[in-house]
Formats: sequence, C-alpha cells, structure tokens
Amino acid sequence: MLKQLQQDKKGFFILLLCLLGFALLRNYETVMFYDPFLNYFKNDYLNLPFPDYNSFALFWNLLFRYLLNTSLSLLVLYVILKDIQLVKFAMILYLLLFFVLIVAFFILLQFSNESYNFLLFYIRRFLIQPLFLLLFIPAFYIQKNAGSE
Repeated sequence: MLKQLQQDKKGFFILLLCLLGFALLRNYETVMFYDPFLNYFKNDYLNLPFPDYNSFALFWNLLFRYLLNTSLSLLVLYVILKDIQLVKFAMILYLLLFFVLIVAFFILLQFSNESYNFLLFYIRRFLIQPLFLLLFIPAFYIQKNAGSE
C-alpha cells in the first residue's frame, strides 16, 4: 500500500491535503463550531453539571462538523483503496452511525444526569472526530485484499 501511494503522487498530495483539513478542523473548532461541551470536557467534567446549550444550534453544528470529517474521510478511503463500492458502503455506514450516535447523544443529554458523562464524552468524540476512519481503513483494506486472494 505504501509503495502504491509513493508511486501515486497525486493521491499522496490529496492525502496530505485531507490531513491538513483534519488538522484545521481540530485547530479552529472553537471558532468554527458552536459546542459548549468543548470546554466542559476539558475540565473535571465527571463532577460538573451539563453546561447550558442550545439544542438546535448544537445539533446543526455537530452535523456540519460530522459532514466535514466524513467528506475528508471518504476522500481518504477512496485515495487509499481506489474502490468506489467500498466508499459507497462507508458512506452508508457513516449515515447510519450518525443517526444512532446523534439520537443517543441527545437522549443522554435530555434524560440522564451527570453520572453518564463518560458515555456522553465518547459518543460526542465519535461525532466530532474522524475516529471511524481509523477503524475503516484497516477493515476495508483487509476486506479488499481477502477478496483478491
């Protein structure tokens, strides 16, 4: 895989741009997105009540950030795997995972107390970070290579 990327200069450049995009999203998250939980989870959140938040603004900002991360992730998957069918499958997975995670996130916010902060922290982490990409690359790479043997 690394040899293929070294030979494919355009693909390597696109990967670098995607990594830069991920870094910029992370670096400017406080400026680009409404998320009162950014500071909340940087503190001793296990003992703090939830911060005040606007559900509508929070949902749309989580969706926007998830879409940006998903777009970059799908581009990375395509550059690495060169398989549009796997990218389409990943897109469906991203959509389903967003639905499950966003519903769980807001259910926890609305109907639980601070004893579920840890679970809320990890659900939110999957919504705002490209963690699925770290799972999908090896899984799809193995799947693709298992089919070629």
